Amino acid sequence: MNVSVRLFAGLQDLIGEKSVSIELPDGATVAEMREQLGKTYPHVTPFLTTLVCAVDDEYVPTEHRLHDGDDVSLIPPVSGGSEELIAVKAEPLDGDALVRAVRRDESGAVVLFHGVARNHSEGRQVRALEYEAHESLAVKKLREVADDVRGRFAITDIGILHRTGHLEIGEASLLVAVSAAHRKEAFEAAQYAVDRIKQTVPIWKKEIWEDGGGAWVAGHQVEVPMPSRTPGS
Repeated sequence: MNVSVRLFAGLQDLIGEKSVSIELPDGATVAEMREQLGKTYPHVTPFLTTLVCAVDDEYVPTEHRLHDGDDVSLIPPVSGGSEELIAVKAEPLDGDALVRAVRRDESGAVVLFHGVARNHSEGRQVRALEYEAHESLAVKKLREVADDVRGRFAITDIGILHRTGHLEIGEASLLVAVSAAHRKEAFEAAQYAVDRIKQTVPIWKKEIWEDGGGAWVAGHQVEVPMPSRTPGS
């Protein structure tokens, strides 16, 4: 089968075309399409994991199966300051950069929440934390949280960053930055976002104790949408 792949921004510059056609086996996934693009244009391989895919103007996960004639768009990280606005990453989180990314001239308030690794939990001394994530699904769910916040509160922008991997005590595990015209909306939106992240995003925390032991922290059961019912079913 053949799919048409539209390219944007830096990816367009790297390949030198606004769109390319790619031949794929029937039923190939988005992940397989990206892999084939990397084989055809090896110099773009380091950037492929940062790309989000849209098919017929709808974002789709990497396991989405493509069909002959699909119009596929590869979306690089969008502009919004020097920091990605929604991300799951292994590198230390930069709160100042995230604040700069969400601040707008019409923003009278910017609230930044730091979730920080602490040195104790339920009477035990903790020397480090380890976070694991289903990264593609986690980023998708973080975007959904951000969209939910935008729909509920009068904000100007929101950014959410979550760490994975090994964290020393005092390192930030979660940053939520919200800008708004007024402080009330900024505070309320930030608190709502943090609560929803804890409820819906597939990220897990393991405590490493001072005595050498450790355990995964029990969390909320993830919410699963109920299937829609058709009339008469």
